[in-house]
Amino acid sequence: MELTEKNKSIKGGEFIIRETSFEDIFIPEEFDEEQLMIKKTCEDFLEAEVFPNLDRIDNQEEGLMPELMDKAGQLGLLAVSIPEEYGGFGKNFNTSMLVADCVGPGHSFAVALSAHTGIGTLPILYYGNKEQKDKYIAKLATGEWKAAYCLTEPNSGSDANSGRTKAKLNAEGTHYLINGQKMWITNGGFADVFIVFAKIDDDKNLSAFIVEKGFGGITMNPEEHKMGIKGSSTRQVFFNDCPVPVINLLSERENGFKIAVNILNIGRIKLGVAAIGSSRRVLTQAVIYANERMQFGLPISKFGAIRYKLAEMATRNYAIESAAYRAGQNIDDAYDALVSEGMDPAKAKLKSTEQFAVECAILKVWGSEMLDYIVDEGVQIYGGMGYSAEAPMDRAYRDSRINRIFEGTNEINRMLIVDMLLKRAMKGELDLMTPAQAVAGELMSIPEFGDEDETLFAAEKKILKNLKKAGLMIAGSAVQKLMMTLAKEQEILMNIADIIGYVYVAESTILRTEKLVKLRGEDVCRGQLDMMRIYLQTALDKIALAGKEALYSFAEGDELKMMLVGLRRFTKAEPFNIKESRQRVARQLIEANKYCF
Repeated sequence: MELTEKNKSIKGGEFIIRETSFEDIFIPEEFDEEQLMIKKTCEDFLEAEVFPNLDRIDNQEEGLMPELMDKAGQLGLLAVSIPEEYGGFGKNFNTSMLVADCVGPGHSFAVALSAHTGIGTLPILYYGNKEQKDKYIAKLATGEWKAAYCLTEPNSGSDANSGRTKAKLNAEGTHYLINGQKMWITNGGFADVFIVFAKIDDDKNLSAFIVEKGFGGITMNPEEHKMGIKGSSTRQVFFNDCPVPVINLLSERENGFKIAVNILNIGRIKLGVAAIGSSRRVLTQAVIYANERMQFGLPISKFGAIRYKLAEMATRNYAIESAAYRAGQNIDDAYDALVSEGMDPAKAKLKSTEQFAVECAILKVWGSEMLDYIVDEGVQIYGGMGYSAEAPMDRAYRDSRINRIFEGTNEINRMLIVDMLLKRAMKGELDLMTPAQAVAGELMSIPEFGDEDETLFAAEKKILKNLKKAGLMIAGSAVQKLMMTLAKEQEILMNIADIIGYVYVAESTILRTEKLVKLRGEDVCRGQLDMMRIYLQTALDKIALAGKEALYSFAEGDELKMMLVGLRRFTKAEPFNIKESRQRVARQLIEANKYCF
């Protein structure tokens, strides 16, 4: 595994077989002054307009959410990634990630804004023709028109292309008449524009349409009553001979499923980064409460069990944040390279995100599961008050749960991680087989013993290199053993996905910390060094367990024994006092009285 020559040359998913230099990644500490001003605008907006009104939002007070969207539009928060020619700011992908991060703590408002700026607007921006962009994008950028996305149907679920909504050309050939039912439509109650997916006649694949509410033929069920995100407008939408001008067909006929998949890649990574912002706020609230809550004559932040929770929460947030902005910069670099080669900017946006679809899926899964962990521990730290609707953990806990279902369930995304990697290998885009065969050969050799490199990060990088070998060994063996039946072995696929995801997040955490130490010095980064080592130990343990479960599922006899020996070799590390590391991280949080990394 050699160091990459240029960050832009890194392909999506290639991290599993190549080594990356810390110099080639972006870390959130590198945001420039303009980006930090955008961040401050988002934070100030939530403090002034959203947090004081959370109960009103959850009660779906008439007109409140559209009013908030209008105010966000006036501040430019809906237009960060919109090109300047349509009244936007034309900022890069990582800046739009920063907005999703900073708005993420906004509960139902964050969901409404994300649906509007993402799945509601981007299909037109990336797939629309000039006339469609000219008509819709500027109004969507200001919030004058609100957008929704109509894909899911009652019986389709994760199998989006099985939708039954139909579009039929009228006798005059001027309009498509759309008939069908869509459900779980975010912003449905107040949207002016809908991106609707339907099959024309007996087509095998979906087509996409831009549908205005004013076209007629649209009715809705009442607002859904949900476990969480209660302030998010969620409606069933019915189309009854809804007349859509033929010029409102988005992209080409039967291209709808491709549109849906590509836009979901963006939605996945944005969901992951929004979970980071939400987690950061919950953790700060938990730290403040732990410092204020007295038990046995002491604030509960003095107790080891509470400090464990605070440190573990901070570690997971730091790790996922490291991976998110690394991936965002990879997407930006890929976009710049494609545009420099002459590709249309809209196509380059889609292609660059598609290239890193594996990383997008990882961020969606790891981000949503991190947030669920953090809100659960937040409830526990608050104790009885955590279960009270008067305290902030009630809403945070309920609102978090949808994220493991949004943008494709985490189970689907785990299987996609492996599926996308294997398909790229089969197409010759990624050479997974050569390194996998090298690892298989290494299992038959005697381990090398030599002088240990004692430089900072050498031990962590050695562990990481071995974890990649563990992943290659298990994935390669599973492919050889199961071949075409592997696609049906969902438990094994999810085991392999866990290994791949933990490798990516652990590597991102190491690289971010190494870059920080180079920029600021080791003494200033003690907390980050501790969190890096804590997370790496977590990755070791998780990969060892996932590896054993996978091997037990398809290997046997001498082959199983040999690979278990290899797995133990690749998941071995020198012991360190993880309790003391957590204590040091917790002390920093407690002294700062907030998440401070």
